[in-house]
Amino acid sequence: EVHLVESGGGSVQPGGSLRLSCTASENTHGTNCMGWSRQAPGKERETVAMICERGRGIDVVDAYLPSVEGRFTISRDSANAKKVYLQMDSLKPEDTAMYFCMADRRPDGSWTFWGQGSQVTVSI
Repeated sequence: EVHLVESGGGSVQPGGSLRLSCTASENTHGTNCMGWSRQAPGKERETVAMICERGRGIDVVDAYLPSVEGRFTISRDSANAKKVYLQMDSLKPEDTAMYFCMADRRPDGSWTFWGQGSQVTVSI
């Protein structure tokens, strides 16, 4: 089983930046595709972004939530394929949520492994 450990959440003012990190306990087929989702209080969980290896060490970003496109960037550590980041810039109060790292995307779009969650709060 793959364990995902997240870090980097916190509080920031609107317009600020945060970077979330997620490290998987092992590098398996399940970590070929990793991503981030978020859930705000009273709202459904939504997928923010995902990144998948397409062979020969080439990563492809498959999707960004439209409301974060251009502000958030998902990437994989070049030295550690088990580690992914979510760089969040120009943060808005509506980005406030618990952010979860995910790994091993199934054909039906669901994910097998989840991190414990990192709280991101954007407020004045």
